[in-house]
Amino acid sequence: MSIVVEVRGDYIQLDQLLKTTGLCHSGGYAHSEIEAGKVTVDGAVETRKRAKLRPGQQVSYGGETVDLIAASPADSAG
Repeated sequence: MSIVVEVRGDYIQLDQLLKTTGLCHSGGYAHSEIEAGKVTVDGAVETRKRAKLRPGQQVSYGGETVDLIAASPADSAG
């Protein structure tokens, strides 16, 4: 089972995504895990802490998978 996250706006940064989903308890911890090569985006190791992730991408970390989808227009208004 994967976690589904709605992306409001154009993108979400990788470090913010890991914090938002609760997969990492802090931004600093997320940074260290990313730098250590423990996070993949679309199957490839991603070491950029602030990589811009967009709807349609998939992130894997710690045995969990996060699928990014676009927020519905009503959700992103105002």
